[in-house]
Amino acid sequence: MAEIVVWGTGRARAVLATTILGSGMAMLDSTIVNVALPRIGAELGASVAGLQWILDGYLLALASLILIAGSLGDRYGRRRVFTFGVLWFGAASLLCGLAPTTELLVVARVLQGVGGALLTPGSLAILQSVFARADRGRAIGAWSGLSGVATAVGPLLGGLLVQAWSWRLAFLINLPVAAVCVWLARRYVPESRDEALTGHPNIGESVVGAVGLAGITGALVEAPVRGADALVVAAGAVGVAGLVAFVVMQRRGHDPLVPPRLFANRTFVLANALTFLVYAALGGVMVLMVLQLQVSLHYSPTASGLAGVPITIIMLVLSARSGSLAQRFGPRAQLVGGPVLIGVGMLLLRRVEPGAGYWTDVLPGLLVFGFGLAAVVAPVTATVLAAAPDRYAGVASGVNNAVARTGSLVAVAVLPAVAGLTGAQYADPTALTEGWRTALLVCAVASIVGGLLALGTDNRVLKPAHECLSCAVDAPPARLPD
Repeated sequence: MAEIVVWGTGRARAVLATTILGSGMAMLDSTIVNVALPRIGAELGASVAGLQWILDGYLLALASLILIAGSLGDRYGRRRVFTFGVLWFGAASLLCGLAPTTELLVVARVLQGVGGALLTPGSLAILQSVFARADRGRAIGAWSGLSGVATAVGPLLGGLLVQAWSWRLAFLINLPVAAVCVWLARRYVPESRDEALTGHPNIGESVVGAVGLAGITGALVEAPVRGADALVVAAGAVGVAGLVAFVVMQRRGHDPLVPPRLFANRTFVLANALTFLVYAALGGVMVLMVLQLQVSLHYSPTASGLAGVPITIIMLVLSARSGSLAQRFGPRAQLVGGPVLIGVGMLLLRRVEPGAGYWTDVLPGLLVFGFGLAAVVAPVTATVLAAAPDRYAGVASGVNNAVARTGSLVAVAVLPAVAGLTGAQYADPTALTEGWRTALLVCAVASIVGGLLALGTDNRVLKPAHECLSCAVDAPPARLPD
């Protein structure tokens, strides 16, 4: 039985700091790399496909392994797996910072994704398992807000690091952060696990799922360059077969990696569908935005990072409050309204083209985008976890993180082709601007559809169980029983 941590205590602040540092490091790294992409491409001579693999190599490993990582935490100890993930992530970051070629950088990024998979679900699972139930909404809200700030501040920090010396600092900065995070975890975070789990996790299922995602991703990234040749078709076929086999294994296995009963809860399913669409939209836009600002509007790396500071401020001020509001009034309004605002912000950002002014064209879209992000991030995370039994905290967190990363993975793989960007066209302001406007339209529609799906969620899901005793008999349960 894990030690219960109460909000407002020194222990609670230390646990929050640990989980925010760990997951924030992984989130920060992804956005820092976005800003560094033009310099990486120039120094290493990378094509659009090469840049895609630098991003997708990380996302692929993260999305493929995050489910087994959540299960490992539930089984062997959430703090233990989290700490190991932080150490692995730091070591892989060192390899990224020293990589001399595009190919070796992609390999190092894949290894970095393995570490990210081990630490990311552990952050949320620790909060869900060690905080008192009444405090979990506030804890997850604070985690979402401050981790989101790490994501949002990434472009600014990345720009400063790139201009201070090299894009390599975007990776090497993780080493001291990882060291502090490990020290805090060992000193302050209580260990927790699912005592009901026995035996060993099914590694084979994770491998099958990873092969499925790898095949699909490879086909999507390479098809615009290679066409429908034998390699692309074979990769796509292997990917589809792997994902189908993974689903079948989950339904028929005695100890599945992802218990099918989780998906019997409508709110769990819809919240994850929302996550996929919104994070796909975010992943696509954030990658192209830094390219558009630097290539088409001639911003320096630092200036392109500074452009996103309003999002950072909004997330810092409002995200924890957003989590509290969802806990008090129910999350549905924010789950619907947040993605719609994100979509509207994206449509406003279509005005960002050569000659656009920051105050009149860039900032309005960023403000609407930021308010939407602050409205939805904490509530959707809390909703997914609350819709699952506490014993599945690691698995539920893993599912939601895998869905989010897969959304970003698909967006990075597909969006450049949809937007008509191939080869070295990312360096051509005219071609990039045309692709940017198309991509924003696609991403806005995806985000708004995600918000509309949330209309079907149970608005009582974040209420403590004893507060739902008077719920209508014919209403769906707010959450699965433990």
